[in-house]
Amino acid sequence: MSRGRRLLIAVLVTVAAGAAVVGAVLGAGQDDGSEPVDAAAEPAGRSFLAGIVPRPAKRERDAEPPPVPRSASDAVRSLSLERKVAQLFLVGFEGTDLNAEVFERLRRLDLGGIVIGADNYTSSDLLGQLAGETRVIADEEGHVRPFAMVSQPGGELNSFPDLPPPTAPADLESADAAGVEAGESAGALAALGVTGVIGPVLDVSPEGGSALGALAYSDDPAEVAAFADAELAAYGEAGLFTAVAHFPGLGSADQSTDDGPASVGLGLPELRERDLLPFRAAIEDGAPAFVISHALYPMNDFTAPASLSSEVVTDLLRDELGYQGVAITDDLAAPAVEIAASVPDAAVEALRAGADMLMISGPVEDQEAAYAAVLAAARRGRISSARLNQAVGRILAGKEDYGLLGG
Repeated sequence: MSRGRRLLIAVLVTVAAGAAVVGAVLGAGQDDGSEPVDAAAEPAGRSFLAGIVPRPAKRERDAEPPPVPRSASDAVRSLSLERKVAQLFLVGFEGTDLNAEVFERLRRLDLGGIVIGADNYTSSDLLGQLAGETRVIADEEGHVRPFAMVSQPGGELNSFPDLPPPTAPADLESADAAGVEAGESAGALAALGVTGVIGPVLDVSPEGGSALGALAYSDDPAEVAAFADAELAAYGEAGLFTAVAHFPGLGSADQSTDDGPASVGLGLPELRERDLLPFRAAIEDGAPAFVISHALYPMNDFTAPASLSSEVVTDLLRDELGYQGVAITDDLAAPAVEIAASVPDAAVEALRAGADMLMISGPVEDQEAAYAAVLAAARRGRISSARLNQAVGRILAGKEDYGLLGG
C-alpha cells in the first residue's frame, strides 16, 4: 500500500468515529495450536470505512512453521540444542571495557546478541571496541555472529549523548526531519560496528501526551506511519537491523512499563483504527523485528503482559497481521514483568506465546537462570522442537539478511 493511501485511510479514521476493522492478513507458521483470527467475519457496528477498504486475501495457516532461507534453515539444523537456546537471548551487561563478563560468556555460549547501553559507554571509540569484539569472538569460536544493538532514539533519550540524532522524537518538526537525523545516526553507529537498533518507537500518543514522554513522536497515527517510513528507510540504507517498538502500541499506557505494571485500555477495534497503523506501515516497509510491549490489554482480559500473551504475539501479530520477522520481548527484567513472573518463568512463557528473542538487561544471574530454564523446558518438551526451530530460524534469517550469518 502506498504512503498516500495509508494517509487517506488514517484521515478517514479520524473523521469517522467508531470506524471498524481495516482488513487483516492471516499469517502462517505457528505450532502452538491456537486458532487464527477470522478476517472474513464482519464485526458488529461496521462503519463505511471498513466497506471502502478492500480486505487482503485470506491465507490459511500452514500446519508447519513457514520456511526460512535455506542457508538459515541449514544453520538451524547444524546447531546443538544448547546453541539454539543461546541464540534466543539478547542481553545487557555491566562493564565499560573488553574485560566485561559478557565477553567471556560470548566465548562460552553462542548468544544471539548483546545490548550496549548508557552504563557501558564512555566514548565512541569504546563503543566501537565493544561492538567489534562481539564479531571477533564469534569468528574465533566458530559461533554465529551476535547482534550488537543499541537504543539511540534522539536528544536527551540517547544512550550515547555525543552521537546523533540530536532531537527527541516528540521534538522533531516532520517525518522528513526524522529521516535525515536517523540517517546521520545510522551512519555513525554502523561505522562503529553497531549492527542493530532497538527502535524506532512507533507508539501513538493520546491527545494531551503519553507516559512515554518525548519517545512518542505524535498523536496522529498517519504522522507516526510516515515517521516509520522515514526512519526505517534511513536505518535500512545503513544496513542496521531495526526492532520497532512497542507492539501493539504503548502510547496510551497509564505509566511506563519501566516503572511498574501498565495498562492500555484500548480494545482490538480501537487498536486497529489507531495504534496498529504505524506497525502495519512498518510491516510494509520490511521491518526485520518488532519489540513486544509489556503492557496489559483488554484482548486477554489484562491477565498477562503482551510479551507473554499468545493473543498478542500469535493471534494478532502473526495470524492477523501476517508478520514473519523476529518478535523480541521488551526487557524481561522490567518491573512490569516482575509482578507477573520471575525472569526465568517469563522467558519460557514468552517463547510459548510466540516470541522469538528474549531481551534481558540483567543481572547476569537472571540471564543465566533464564537460559537454564529455557534449556530445561526444551529438553522436557514444554517448548516444542518446532517452536524452538521456528524462533531460531527467524533469528538466523534476520542475521543472514544483515550480513551476520556466515563469513
